Amino acid sequence: MANNNTLSKSINVEYLSTLWMLIEFVVALYSGIMAKSILLIAFGLDSFLEIIAGSILIWRLKKEANGAASETIKKAEKITSMLVGIILILLSIYVTITSLLNLFGHGVADDSLSGIIIAILSLLMMPFFIIKKRRYGKILKSDALIEDSYCNVTCAYIAGTVLAGMILNALFGFWWADSVAALILVYFIFTEGLEGIKGE
Repeated sequence: MANNNTLSKSINVEYLSTLWMLIEFVVALYSGIMAKSILLIAFGLDSFLEIIAGSILIWRLKKEANGAASETIKKAEKITSMLVGIILILLSIYVTITSLLNLFGHGVADDSLSGIIIAILSLLMMPFFIIKKRRYGKILKSDALIEDSYCNVTCAYIAGTVLAGMILNALFGFWWADSVAALILVYFIFTEGLEGIKGE
């Protein structure tokens, strides 16, 4: 009974997390396109990937709640991890090429108030999701739920990098800050992508 209650709570947390990622995706992508900010666009695309991951996990948790075979769930998780991993690697290639082109061509990202706000809100929201998912994951002995919390860690890291890049550009006119911060971000995105492909 306690496990069923925890399972229900974990599904609700995933719904809330996925809804937030949808808001983050729309605002960050729109702000990034308007401001010509690679960082914000990458932030938005990462949020989209987390929507996919969250949706799959909701499906997986609901299957578990309905007593589905664990082998079916594990197979779906493995395929999804691989696909998300490939998308993350493609995203890291896009960020690298665009950042280098901007650096060599002196491309400047415009200020984006909506981008700064969504990054701050994300930094405030992520700890809640991380704590809840890890707590419920340990109770349910669900590695997938615990692993999903690392997506929120990635999101918080990206939000912090986005915020730092935009503030440096807005306050000090460091035109290169957006591109350099984006290149720093590539390592994290690429590593996570490799882990997804390997199924780690």
